[in-house]
Amino acid sequence: MKKILFLTGDFTEDYETMVPFQMLEMVGYEVHAVCPDKKKGDSIKTAIHDFEGDQTYSEKPGHNFVLNYSFDAVKVDDYSGLVIAGGRAPEYLRLNPKILEIVKYFFKNNLPVAAICHGIQILTAANVVKGRRLTAYPAVGPEVTLAGGEFQDIPVNHAFVDGNLVTSPAWPAHPAFIREFLKVLGATIQI
Repeated sequence: MKKILFLTGDFTEDYETMVPFQMLEMVGYEVHAVCPDKKKGDSIKTAIHDFEGDQTYSEKPGHNFVLNYSFDAVKVDDYSGLVIAGGRAPEYLRLNPKILEIVKYFFKNNLPVAAICHGIQILTAANVVKGRRLTAYPAVGPEVTLAGGEFQDIPVNHAFVDGNLVTSPAWPAHPAFIREFLKVLGATIQI
């Protein structure tokens, strides 16, 4: 069974953790959801970001999400792909040197990477977007440009693929985001 590493953390966006995690498990991947300084069985708090006509998203308390793997047990060469959730967690996750090393490993080895919304902040901090085309939540667009990436302004329910990298602006794109990530992983689903 192929394994996927899933980076998440406190106040990650609820849907951007729960839905991709469940979708990838549904199609048969073993998904290890991890957070620095936490171990298997620990919980993270999530936040629900909604689009209600304001100038930016609103934020409400989400669920507690139980991590199913210990961050300190991660061996990157065990994984076929990497998923990075959005929300507020990437603000602090990108300050963790091991997180940045993990991301660099996946890019150096041209392995599939999927990042959504503010998760792209981890990619910019890891210095892996230079010369790449990608999208993110629009407020993260200037970071993409400053890091040398080419920001793609696409509808909120779309995903953008550049080689091994799949990105999306926010959770409304989950169907496209996961579909494109599965393609990059080489998965096929028979209907």
